[in-house]
Amino acid sequence: MTANKRPIVLITGATSGFGLATAKKFAQQGYPIIITGRRADRLQALSTELKPLTDVFSAVLDVRDNDAVIAFNKQLPEAFKQVAILINNAGLALGAEPADQASLANWHTMIDTNVTGLVNVTHSFLTTLRAQPSATIINLASIAANWPYPGSSVYGASKAFVAQFSRNLRSDFAGTGVRVTSLEPGLAESEFSLVRFKGDQEKYKQIYDNANALQPEDIANIILWITEQPAHININSLEVMPTSQAWDNFKIVKQ
Repeated sequence: MTANKRPIVLITGATSGFGLATAKKFAQQGYPIIITGRRADRLQALSTELKPLTDVFSAVLDVRDNDAVIAFNKQLPEAFKQVAILINNAGLALGAEPADQASLANWHTMIDTNVTGLVNVTHSFLTTLRAQPSATIINLASIAANWPYPGSSVYGASKAFVAQFSRNLRSDFAGTGVRVTSLEPGLAESEFSLVRFKGDQEKYKQIYDNANALQPEDIANIILWITEQPAHININSLEVMPTSQAWDNFKIVKQ
């Protein structure tokens, strides 16, 4: 494919889940895309699949490594340098134990990925985004940013950071061409939950059986819709759940 006039899209964590579905959605619409992830084999396979549809640049990247993020930005080919849509999707949840039973290593990994990694990528590309006539940043948060639940102490806190960071960026860029959205999905069926439960298929099934959960393609459709709104419209935050899910009533635990 040759370069086209659609804005260049950068998607982190593109090898599974929301990121994978979003990469496919934007490629189908002819957007030139940059896809990153930590698994080289999956990136290569996705790049090969999408190249008949659009211009694609792929790079193995661990967003937690700021030096690697800076080097990745600097080494982008000329045709991909003017990123106008940044989709900060890379993130994860690990474990669902009560706080006193949780792994400190898991907590650090979630903070390093969901907070530090997102900040690394955003900071590296802000100058480029600001230079575009119109630009969009979509940060993948979660309903866990807004609503606490057992076993989500650090995961929820990390996503609350994402939501508040998004609002603060909006304040910084008010009146400019840069738009910022915090996208906050609820129950969604993807590899995300297998990672959280260390590949435990039984726990995975218990969550999703008959739940009619959101699918990665649903989130990809929403992301595309956000980016294609007229330039004067900013979707500040968007919380989305499957119809089978709602806020839990406040519980009283009898002692």
